[in-house]
Amino acid sequence: MSELPPTEFAALRDHLLEHSVRRGDFTLKSGRRSSWFIDSKQTVCRPEAMLLVANGILAVTPPEADAIGGLTMGADPVAFVTAGVAATQGRLLKAFSVRKEAKDHGGGGRIAGALDPGDKVVVTEDTVTRGTSLLDAAHAVIEAGAVPVLLVAVVDRGGTVEAMATAEGLPFRALLTAPDLGFEYEGG
Repeated sequence: MSELPPTEFAALRDHLLEHSVRRGDFTLKSGRRSSWFIDSKQTVCRPEAMLLVANGILAVTPPEADAIGGLTMGADPVAFVTAGVAATQGRLLKAFSVRKEAKDHGGGGRIAGALDPGDKVVVTEDTVTRGTSLLDAAHAVIEAGAVPVLLVAVVDRGGTVEAMATAEGLPFRALLTAPDLGFEYEGG
């Protein structure tokens, strides 16, 4: 698996720092306090950064992957822009979302979008601190009969998800880390 070229890495880092990182006093999802917050969607959803994100995700995506998705909302823009860019390059990746709760009507279940049993899946997220969303999505993928082949985040701010993923036999990658953005990890 390849990495982003240095110029693209720097461009993505700079875009995140300009549009997504906020400094101040924040309460994180875990309830912990932090002096910085990152809303990666401010980068992932801007046209000038979409290709940077998609190319970064594709650079680490194993060639055998059939699909990409993760827990809604954090994974949705990452998965869909990556699948779209991949299609323009002749690489066909299905895209899907994992609902936080199973739908009790219609087809039901937690998966929305294109995911078939046996698919080899990249489970993604925009930003992870602890990694519980990535693992929750990976478990839903397994329950749907597909096989996670990689967990990948645009930003790892916590530094703990790799160990959690490894404990479950799942590889993890991040395009950027908290230290890449000039901050210490804030795992929990």
